[in-house]
Amino acid sequence: MFTGIIQSIGTIKNIKPSGQSLFLTVEDKKVVKQVKNGSSVSVSGVCLTVRDKIKNTFVCEVIPETLKKTSLGNKRIGDRVNLEPSLRVGDELGGHFVYGHIDGVEEIRNWKLEIRNLFVSIPQKLMRYVVPHGSIAIDGVSVTIASVQKSTITIALTDYTLKNTTLRSLQKGDRVNVECDMIAKMMKNCYIATLPHG
Repeated sequence: MFTGIIQSIGTIKNIKPSGQSLFLTVEDKKVVKQVKNGSSVSVSGVCLTVRDKIKNTFVCEVIPETLKKTSLGNKRIGDRVNLEPSLRVGDELGGHFVYGHIDGVEEIRNWKLEIRNLFVSIPQKLMRYVVPHGSIAIDGVSVTIASVQKSTITIALTDYTLKNTTLRSLQKGDRVNVECDMIAKMMKNCYIATLPHG
């Protein structure tokens, strides 16, 4: 489990295909000190397991299911990724509960940097979990939804978030990993389950 508060921005140093999977090598001096073999780490919002550590890098296997459901298969060497080690007992819950289980890879509709507004396309199947002023994770970053319009959400970003995540470098048409708020999903699904049938 994670909070969506990014600890560092890493750089992809190597991508090695292996059958239908691939091994992703990420360089980051800060996060590599906080993880060990077997640790969970969020890489651009995707929960991965550290397989090995080599100097200032860690290696994770990205299995076919993860490649299918996230944007990691489109990453290239040199790309920057948001990193967060898994939450530990006693850590500050500064964002919201993020599981690293991606609900969809969605498109950036627009990005107005001058007013710090990011517009993200959200399909109808996920819109039921989206509410104004609620939480959502974009590439692993916990953000607050400013407003909702049909199939698009608006996110107003703080200067701190722009400086400490990869969101600033996004462009119109880019695709990002989206994870809806787990509490919203649980409440909505529980409500549907209690509705009378027939």
